[in-house]
Amino acid sequence: MATRRPFWDLVAEAALAPSGAALVTVVGIDGSAPREAGARMLVYADGRIVGTVGGGHFEHKLIAEARGAIAARRPRRFQVHLTRDLGMCCGGAMDAFIEPLLAAPQLVIHGGGHVGQALARLAIDLEFEVTVVDAREDYSDPARFPGGVHCLEGEPERLLPQLPLGPDCYHLIVTHDHQLDQRILALLIDQDLAWLGLIGSRAKIARFFLRLRAAGVDPALFRRVSGPVGLDLGAETPAEIAVSIAAELVRVRRGSTRVPHSLSELPLQARGGDGRATPPKLECVDTAESDTSLQRSSS
Repeated sequence: MATRRPFWDLVAEAALAPSGAALVTVVGIDGSAPREAGARMLVYADGRIVGTVGGGHFEHKLIAEARGAIAARRPRRFQVHLTRDLGMCCGGAMDAFIEPLLAAPQLVIHGGGHVGQALARLAIDLEFEVTVVDAREDYSDPARFPGGVHCLEGEPERLLPQLPLGPDCYHLIVTHDHQLDQRILALLIDQDLAWLGLIGSRAKIARFFLRLRAAGVDPALFRRVSGPVGLDLGAETPAEIAVSIAAELVRVRRGSTRVPHSLSELPLQARGGDGRATPPKLECVDTAESDTSLQRSSS
C-alpha cells in the first residue's frame, strides 16, 4: 500500500515544477458552508487536485479559477454566494484565495563581460535563477559572479541543449562580438521564451534583421526581440546599463504595460491634496499669522 505523502511536501514539490500548480485557501465563509476558513487544496495545471475545499459546484468552479491563475501567473480571489450564484443548497458564501506556485524565472546572460557581470548581481537580488554563458574561460569564471550564478564555458551551438528554455525563461545577448550576437540570436529567435533581449544600436539590430530575413527567418519573429534592450534611463556605464536592463526585466515579469515615468511625475491622488503627490493646501491657516510665526521662529 502506497504511503500518503504530507500535503506540504507536495506543495513544496509543486512550487519547483515547471508545469505549475496553485494553492487554494478558503479565507472566509458566511453562513452555512461545506468547509471552514483555512481549508486548503492543491490544484495542478492539468486539473488534478490534492485535498478538498468542500466538493460540489464550488470546488469545480474553484479548480477552473485556479487553472486560470496558473496560466496567467497571477493570484486571484474567488468570492461566491453558494445558493444565489451556484445553485447550491448550503445558503452561505465562501471566499477563497488562489496563489500560483511559481518556480523562480530563469535568466540566461550570453556574455560575461562588464554588463553581464553587473546584471547577474542585480538579477540574483531580483530572485532570478541566473546562468552566464561565455566561451572565454576568464569571463565564465564563477569567481567573478555572486554565489548562486551558474556559469557555462563554451560555444552557443554546443551549449544550447543545456540552457533553460520555455515561457519562464529570459535570455539576454550581450557578448563581446557582433557576429557571435547574431549567431545566438539566430538560435534563440524561434524559441518559446518569456523575453529575448539584444544589446546594441538600432543600426546594428536592423542589420541583424536584414541578414536573418535573407537567411529565411520569418520577419514576424523579429517582434519577439527587445532591442535596443533596457529602459531609457540615460544609462552609460556598465552598471547603469545593467540597471536599465533589470528594470525592463521587472516590467516584463510583472506584466506592466505602462510607459515608465518617474513616480513623482505622475498625477497621484494624495489624501486631502490637490490631485498630485504634493502636500495639501491648509486653507484654514491664516496666512498673515503663519508668516509672523515663521519670522519669530527664524529670528
